[in-house]
Amino acid sequence: MNAQAQLPTAFDVQRIRADFPLLSRSVHGKPLVYFDNANTSQKPQSVIDAVDEHYRLHNANVSRAVHLLGEEATAAYEGARDKLARFINAGSRNEIVLTSGTTQAINLVAYSYALPALKPGDAIVTTVMEHHANIVPWQIVAARAGATVKPAPIDQRGELIVEEFVKLLTPEVKLACVGQVSNVLGTVNPVRELARECHKRGIPLLVDGSQAVPHRPVDVQALGCDFYALTGHKMLAPTGTGALWARKELLQAMPPFFGGGEMIREVRFGGTTFADPPHRFEAGTPNIAGFAGLSAAIDYYGSIGFDAIHAWEQQLLSYATERLREVPGLRIFGEAREKEPVISFLIEGAQATDLATLLDLQGVAVRSGHHCAHPLMQFYGVPATLRASLAFYNTREEVDAFITALLKVRSLLM
Repeated sequence: MNAQAQLPTAFDVQRIRADFPLLSRSVHGKPLVYFDNANTSQKPQSVIDAVDEHYRLHNANVSRAVHLLGEEATAAYEGARDKLARFINAGSRNEIVLTSGTTQAINLVAYSYALPALKPGDAIVTTVMEHHANIVPWQIVAARAGATVKPAPIDQRGELIVEEFVKLLTPEVKLACVGQVSNVLGTVNPVRELARECHKRGIPLLVDGSQAVPHRPVDVQALGCDFYALTGHKMLAPTGTGALWARKELLQAMPPFFGGGEMIREVRFGGTTFADPPHRFEAGTPNIAGFAGLSAAIDYYGSIGFDAIHAWEQQLLSYATERLREVPGLRIFGEAREKEPVISFLIEGAQATDLATLLDLQGVAVRSGHHCAHPLMQFYGVPATLRASLAFYNTREEVDAFITALLKVRSLLM
């Protein structure tokens, strides 16, 4: 495929880049090439302004005061819930629990849904390619209940072996879990198919959507899953923001995970009654300014559109993959037929950390390490990889600068 000819002409990436202040800085005297978007995304000025405006003009706590500032803060916080509900097509705003991110969202399901349901001999199914956040919480609650966690295998391309996943869905399984997109491989998993197979057997499905929501439109009702967790800081929003979507009937049956202020209806020493979902799961003071920023991030995605974002990112992925194949001794991990713009690789004879450190001196920011995915590293028989993860504000010219820097670094290490 001729990547040059296929690039969308209507996508003005330079105009978009102007919205992101950090992209214009230099590091170590070199123009920044930021290819660590799967770790965290950069923030447009509109998101930065929304956080700044909250603290300058509207700073107060939510749901605790009738004065104007309190009403404005509450409106901003609840407004984020409304926008998230539309963003992922939830059936109701009350199905959106605002959290600090995917990790808190998954732990909420682990302790409030899974732990009460598990008994000795039961099981939870996940996959070998999962982030630790979609493995470790299940291991903790399974150990408490005398249950087990069963990993579904993948093939060398980095694709889930669906029939093996389905074989694991035996009667003792109380929950199945999968990432919609792998944070290491970029693999897009067939969530709709997995959800159908789970539901045939009466098993709920939780989806980790952290790496999906920055790249593609998400419709939780169409996906057919039962829980969906997402993180704000990977989708242009501030850190410490995210959400859990769950079917209303599941949330209504779940006890609180955290206890404290604002998650109650009435507190008595003789017994406390709790608020209805979602507020039942939102104890304490939230990251109000962060959620004001998340609202602005959702608006920013809407101003560009996921069709344009997806087309641009797929062309960048294709171009970057082609260029990486030019590097002698380079091995790419994960070449699924459907991928988001994430490429993990190693160069024969070089350590991932050494490569990343020297690339940083050339102005290129990539991630090295196990990427919170030890079982996946064990599957491929490596301790770590280098990961270049792209976003819609990246360019072909940055890919070229990355390859130039990589070839230079390789020559220093060989």
